[in-house]
Amino acid sequence: MTHHSEARRPATTVAGVLALVGAVLFGLTACTTPEAERPGVVVTTDILGDITREIAGDQADVTVLMKPGADPHSFGISAPQAAEIEQADLIVYNGLGLEENVLRHVEAAREAGVAALAVGDGVDPLTYTSDDMAGRPDPHFWTDPTRVRTAARLIADRLVEHVDGVDASAVRANAARYDARLDDLSTWMSDRFAAIPRNKRNLVTDHHVFGYLAQRFGFRVVGAVIPSGTTLASPSASDLKSLATAIERAGVTAIFADSSQPDRLAQALKRESKVDVRVLPLFTESLTEQGKGAATYLEMMRANTTAIADGLGAPAPTPARPTAGTERKTP
Repeated sequence: MTHHSEARRPATTVAGVLALVGAVLFGLTACTTPEAERPGVVVTTDILGDITREIAGDQADVTVLMKPGADPHSFGISAPQAAEIEQADLIVYNGLGLEENVLRHVEAAREAGVAALAVGDGVDPLTYTSDDMAGRPDPHFWTDPTRVRTAARLIADRLVEHVDGVDASAVRANAARYDARLDDLSTWMSDRFAAIPRNKRNLVTDHHVFGYLAQRFGFRVVGAVIPSGTTLASPSASDLKSLATAIERAGVTAIFADSSQPDRLAQALKRESKVDVRVLPLFTESLTEQGKGAATYLEMMRANTTAIADGLGAPAPTPARPTAGTERKTP
C-alpha cells in the first residue's frame, strides 16, 4: 500500500499546481478585463481634454491628441492617432473651425458612425466683429468660464447618453463637483477684474482670442497684432500702424501675447507705438506641462486673470483678515 501511495503522489502534485496556475490566471484575467473594456474617449485639444477628464473620472480612458504647448490651429496628428479617432467610443472636439488640421479626420469618423460632440456649437458661440473676420464664428469660448460650465454639462450628457459602460451617477457626480469649481472661478475672476478701473479695461492681444472674456467681464478689445482669429495669419505693415494708433488713443499700457508663441510681432508693435507698452505673456490656447504655470484649465484661467489684472493696473488683492481668536501674538 505504501508503494502505490508514493507512486500516485507526483500526479496529485502536478494536478494541484495546474489548478493553482489556472486560478491565478483566472484572477489576473478577472482583474484586467474591466480595465480593458473601459470605453475610449478621444479629445482634440488639451483644454477640452482636461475638462473631459474631470467629467469622465475613472469611467473612461481619455486620450488627448494635442500636446501641451501646441497651437490648436496648426497641430497635426500621426497615423496611429488617426486610427484612435476612428476606434473611439466618443470624440470630443472644439469645432467652430479651431482644429484646422484635424477636422477632416473627425468628420471622416463621424461619417463612419463614431459618436462626436462639437462642443463649440452648443455654448452660444460669438462671431467676430473685425472687418476681416466679420460673421465667422469665434472658437475661443473657453476664455469665458460660464460657457465652460455649459461645455462641461454637454460633455457629461454625451458620455451618459451615448457611451455604453459608463456609470451615469458617477459621471453626474463628477460634473457637479467640477461645476462648483467653475462657478468659484467665475466669481473670483469677476472680483479681480472689478478692481481694474473702467477706463483701463482695454485688451490688445497677439491675435483675436479674448472676445468671450471681454463680453463676460466688461472689457473692450482694442485690437490684435494679428488681425485674425488664427495664428496662421500674419499682419501687414499697415495693420501694425493702425493698431499702434488705436493703442495710443486708448492709452493701452500692456499687450498680451501667448506664452507658447514668440512675441516678436507684439514687440514690433511696441516699437511702432509712441506709448510705453509692456508685452506680457498669457496662456491663451493651450495648457502647459505640469509645473509650468497652466497644467489645468482652472490653473490657466487663474494665471491669466492675475496677469491681466496686474498688467492693467488693478491694485493687489487685500489678504484675507484672520478671524477673531486666530491672531498670533508677538512673543
